[in-house]
Amino acid sequence: MRSKGAIMSKRFCALVLLIVAAVLIVSEADGARKLRVIATIPDLKALTEAVGGDLVEVDSLSRGTVNAHEIEIRPSMMLKLRRADIVVENGLELDKWIDVAVQGSNNDNIVRGGAGVIDVSRGIPVLEVPTVRIDRSMGDVHPLGNPHYSLDPGVAPIITQNILEGLSRAAPEHRTTFERNRQAFLAQLDSRMGEWTKLMEPVKGSKVVVYHPQWIYFLTRFGLIETGWVEERPGIPPAPGHLVRLVRVMKDEKIKVLIYAPWNDEKLAERIAEEAGAKPLLLAAMVGGVKGADSYLAAVDYNVRTLSQALRQ
Repeated sequence: MRSKGAIMSKRFCALVLLIVAAVLIVSEADGARKLRVIATIPDLKALTEAVGGDLVEVDSLSRGTVNAHEIEIRPSMMLKLRRADIVVENGLELDKWIDVAVQGSNNDNIVRGGAGVIDVSRGIPVLEVPTVRIDRSMGDVHPLGNPHYSLDPGVAPIITQNILEGLSRAAPEHRTTFERNRQAFLAQLDSRMGEWTKLMEPVKGSKVVVYHPQWIYFLTRFGLIETGWVEERPGIPPAPGHLVRLVRVMKDEKIKVLIYAPWNDEKLAERIAEEAGAKPLLLAAMVGGVKGADSYLAAVDYNVRTLSQALRQ
């Protein structure tokens, strides 16, 4: 016959097991409620997290220090996509490579036109849409227009509205929370926009040279003028003659700044700037592109403050 102590011990162990099981069930339920979201670029990861909050788990397929045009498709990427509820894409062919990765994921929900695809370019006032026939001799010209619109904080309301609609399709019961999160983010953005506009006002109308034509949305937002490119044609290394002409223009126009991205040829940018008497300026082409630009607002803030300071010198 078992002792009373043994019986009590067994009951205690059973109770502990029940509590542990209950905790695990609740944890799994909490995890199941989170939407698994894959963003093609870091900007969209940051903005999706702003809207989705604790209800989403977001991963980016690219980094802010890597050219988003040239992402290598890997098996690990396909595995992430296979488990995804939603894919958030930039569109305008910036992340056209996502189609290949999605094909390999065998996830019907995120194929082109699927319910789980959010193309955040919907409703964006697209700049630099070609008006002539495009061919490869012109370089990496985008037939649908310049896709680097997320550099302009002024279009974040459109981007986040598209994200809100997409998340709400997948989880309509959480739409109110998504809307509340979005409004809180836009309130922060509106406050910062006032600061940024004030910082850029003294240098409005200034001319700059860029390495690659990806900054037009940011420059247009703050009233700056893009005067030339280091690349003779988009995505194609410049010929010596082009660089000679560019330096001459920079000197003649008294251009103070040459903007480049983390994946551009830094030494070339520095050499051109030195010859022209200008300053080479590394900006965050995406979230995570430079140290400290670890959120969408932080990336814009870095770009505004760094550029405005350089142009005032």
